[in-house]
Amino acid sequence: MLTDTTTSAEASANLEELLDRVINNCEVVVIKRHGCDDVALIAADELRGMMETLYLLGNPANGLRLLGALQDSRAGKGGVAMTVEEIRREFGLEE
Repeated sequence: MLTDTTTSAEASANLEELLDRVINNCEVVVIKRHGCDDVALIAADELRGMMETLYLLGNPANGLRLLGALQDSRAGKGGVAMTVEEIRREFGLEE
């Protein structure tokens, strides 16, 4: 994820281009404001993913379970590898 910096005046003048960059390049843009705190512009999907990750890892026991499962997966331990489509079918989540 790339990070860029701009001023609030530049952001206002180029808002549509800035929004496209944030979405198309998974870029975070920090907008500097004179005399105020800076603000970060981030795509809603990226923010949602970060919030979900923070929630899942916020409980130490759950975080340890998830990290352990990731280590097992990387080591080739665990169940059979499945595609997203196969998982959707198995759990009745077909679109």
